[in-house]
Amino acid sequence: MEHHTTSEIRIAGFGGQGVILAGQILGKGATIFENRHATLVQSFGPEARGGSCSAQVILSDRPIAYPYVTRPRVLVAMSQDAFERFAPDIADDGILIYEQDLVRVHDLKPGVRAYGVPATRIAEELRRKMVLNIVMVGFVAAVTGVVSLDAARKAVLDSVPKGTEHLNCTAFEKGYEYGRRLREQNGDGRGSN
Repeated sequence: MEHHTTSEIRIAGFGGQGVILAGQILGKGATIFENRHATLVQSFGPEARGGSCSAQVILSDRPIAYPYVTRPRVLVAMSQDAFERFAPDIADDGILIYEQDLVRVHDLKPGVRAYGVPATRIAEELRRKMVLNIVMVGFVAAVTGVVSLDAARKAVLDSVPKGTEHLNCTAFEKGYEYGRRLREQNGDGRGSN
């Protein structure tokens, strides 16, 4: 994953999960803290709060001419609906990252690696369910390497409200650590379906 100069990522879930902010943080990590290029296209379902929303993020070493993601190398599915809608489009050798308490994975293409994280539960253990998206950003950084640990952490701190830095940094570290352990358990860094 780390060898690709361009990473196409789709993050999808329902409103209120912080999907768009997660996309913004990954883009900020790449642009401000790694001097790369990034685009973000966001879309919302019928009603933003309960409806579906998704962010298409492209990170690249080169300028990006077309900001729309067609075959994401990374799909972050934070709801069952997001999985059903977008899993068929993952690149053949792509990575699925999913909220393991909210998504039941089925019928994945054989080459796709899947990594689950209980992001909501981890956030609830911090007594702030709303930081589940920051847990997810940490997990994505650990599992995919699309942005470095350092750049992602700085982008989190640069993006969250003043006074919540410690909480969000802890959420990020917990997600990152969960992903790092998962990769180590799999020995060769591969996820399991």
